[in-house]
Amino acid sequence: MPMLSNGPVEIHYEDSGGDGRPVVLIHGWPLSGASWSAQVPALTEAGHRVVAYDRRGFGQSAKPGTDSAYDYDTLTSDLDALMNELDLHDASLVGFSMGGGEVARYLGTHGEDRVHSAVLAGAVPPCLLKDDAHPDGALTLDDVAGMQEQLRGDREAFFDAFTTNFFSADGDLKVTEEQRQVALGLAARADLHAAAECIGSWVTDFTGDLAKITVPLLVVHGDSDAIVPFEVSGQRTAQAVANSELVVLSDAPHGFNVSHADELNRVLLEFLAH
Repeated sequence: MPMLSNGPVEIHYEDSGGDGRPVVLIHGWPLSGASWSAQVPALTEAGHRVVAYDRRGFGQSAKPGTDSAYDYDTLTSDLDALMNELDLHDASLVGFSMGGGEVARYLGTHGEDRVHSAVLAGAVPPCLLKDDAHPDGALTLDDVAGMQEQLRGDREAFFDAFTTNFFSADGDLKVTEEQRQVALGLAARADLHAAAECIGSWVTDFTGDLAKITVPLLVVHGDSDAIVPFEVSGQRTAQAVANSELVVLSDAPHGFNVSHADELNRVLLEFLAH
């Protein structure tokens, strides 16, 4: 099982190898790199070197619990460690949902020297927080605290409801129950403390990070996202980054990498071909 060390924390990753342009996949909450199972074969077949890793506290990566912070600077340090350990250059970073935060923060703080292009898919930037400074946001700090309390109180019930919303558009489940159960299985591997703390990181402000992006950026979002509303996130990100392309998937829930896998793969491959 391939692992890399970022200080005391071991990060699990999968690397398809090969000489093609690297594509680094950063997963959503509360899943793992295995959630990209519908994308990896298509990307690999197209000749890309595909690297997917598990966020600390999730999947097969270490579970440092309270010994670690779960803010985006800390989480992005794992991505930076991966880029350096594998000596990746001319890479395309693809972040889904919470993983889009790592992409934005990496570009904003570690720069673009190793990066060819980036993709934000159903991603949390620019800022989900709703407060006096962000009156049009989606989540208040009270909302965050409430979700953290619910998760800690009954994780099984919370994940059951969350995965239903994750894959639903306008109240209709857009995947099979078997596919939803796969996501529940991935969520079951998450460390409870890490999962709860990461909810608090969702409301990070990435406005400054987006302002530094000059590489080509693809923004993909579902028009019926019940977790990360398009109007608050994808739409604003595309408006904020001049060198960006926006693709909105029709009747697509948050988890469109599963429900609309063929459409997403087509869009990704078209973008990554340049």
